[in-house]
Amino acid sequence: MSMRYSDPSREDDLTSLPDLEVFYHGGGDLGDVLEEDSAPGWYHWPCLLGALPDRDPAGPFDSEDLALNDARRRCRGVEAG
Repeated sequence: MSMRYSDPSREDDLTSLPDLEVFYHGGGDLGDVLEEDSAPGWYHWPCLLGALPDRDPAGPFDSEDLALNDARRRCRGVEAG
């Protein structure tokens, strides 16, 4: 799992923590996260370092970059399109 920033300009700020997690899931059960099995692919969810995710994962996406771009759009309040 990769911790990332919703605002890339914060990456060099030593007092800032990542607020997104982007990860690959091979499909099937995601434990207690979702009630149904999920498809394989890249997912993302907002969270704070050392904290549980803030909501269900979004995805699947075909690549890590697509998942990260979607996560950043959602954090800015822009719907994916």
